[in-house]
Amino acid sequence: MGSFKITGGKRLRGSIRPQGAKNEALQIICATLLTPDPVILHNVPDIRDVNRLIELLAGFGVKIEKLGEESYRFQADNIDLNYLDSNEFFQKATSIRGSIMILGPLLARFGRGVIPQPGGDKIGRRRLDTHFNGLQKLGVSFVYDEAEKRYDVQANELKGNEMLLEEASVTGTANILMAAVMAKGKTVIFNAACEPYVVQLSKMLINMGAHIEGVGSNLLTIHGVPSLKGTTHTMLADMIEVGSFIGMAAMTRSELTIEKTQLGNLGMIPTVFRRLGIKIEQKGENIYVPARDHYSIETFIDGSIMTIADAPWPGFTPDLISIVLVVAIQANGSVLIHQKMFESRLFFVDKLIDMGARIILCDPHRATVIGLNNNQPLRGIRMSSPDIRAGVALLIAALSAEGTSIIDNIEQIDRGYQHIDERLQALGADIERIS
Repeated sequence: MGSFKITGGKRLRGSIRPQGAKNEALQIICATLLTPDPVILHNVPDIRDVNRLIELLAGFGVKIEKLGEESYRFQADNIDLNYLDSNEFFQKATSIRGSIMILGPLLARFGRGVIPQPGGDKIGRRRLDTHFNGLQKLGVSFVYDEAEKRYDVQANELKGNEMLLEEASVTGTANILMAAVMAKGKTVIFNAACEPYVVQLSKMLINMGAHIEGVGSNLLTIHGVPSLKGTTHTMLADMIEVGSFIGMAAMTRSELTIEKTQLGNLGMIPTVFRRLGIKIEQKGENIYVPARDHYSIETFIDGSIMTIADAPWPGFTPDLISIVLVVAIQANGSVLIHQKMFESRLFFVDKLIDMGARIILCDPHRATVIGLNNNQPLRGIRMSSPDIRAGVALLIAALSAEGTSIIDNIEQIDRGYQHIDERLQALGADIERIS
């Protein structure tokens, strides 16, 4: 188990380039199973969850060649379905939540799949109903093996259908979409997720020969095709990393340039940070965050306290709620943070309170932050990272704090942020990885 040792209170300065999008990469890598032809992927992030998924595909016999630091060639022309019954598959598939998305491609090409309970962040209940119900609409049958704790999934022939998703699940939409592109007939998905990750997946599938209408909307129409071909695809910059770096600059009163990132690709993210009083500028291909000693939270037009809540795209992403909460600690003013989707994601605030933050945890979904306006620094403590996003939020708090902090269980952070310690050291952060 590794830890970060951080001596805070240092201002950062310089440029940082965000990695490729983690959530996009997990979908795109699964989609390489849809064709026997080569698929070349660029801007693939070097993070634990992505690397584990690549290892999982290699277990099936997918030929994987690393072409460069962030580029890979995948060819799934000789797949061993017996791997689904191995202990190795079970262990690897349960270690990452993204493994659920191999199901759609396997059903589309081979008519069979297996679902052990997937892993991922422990942030509350994360339903799989959207995946199951959508795939059942396409003719898939699920048989639960109580002894093995897994679902055996089969489909003699996928057939297009109309469906209304109970929730606009990103991974659920992606899984159903990857199955539907090779189903017989037409599939219509109402209440589909329309996040940039799903848009990117749709564009890739279209380049592979799929027929998809309504890309970027919550109504997708798919006309099934018998087969797909290879393609080349480049991942977007990770918008969660971009938001994390914006918050880090504000919290540490630093001047940062975030390279090769367009504000227009970030949806509500810049708007929400500006509501906290953070200045963000587009300079050419880069985002610039100037150093400021104070930033003030806006109020609503009637003077009432600002509320920041997550919502399906194009609303504010739930993956940045933890970051926004931390940034509000040193703002001037107060804000109510409302995490609607996951009931355990705010439970890391006790560590921030121990550091000196003024936060009232109202219930599992809501917390009120009373800003310190940089009149009182946080203090360094020892703490543990409960999940990816909370882990980086704690890291931001530690970088701004007075004294030394130790963050344990940093494997959680490594799941979503590549070489974060090395990249922060290049900006002047005092951070080291210890055993």
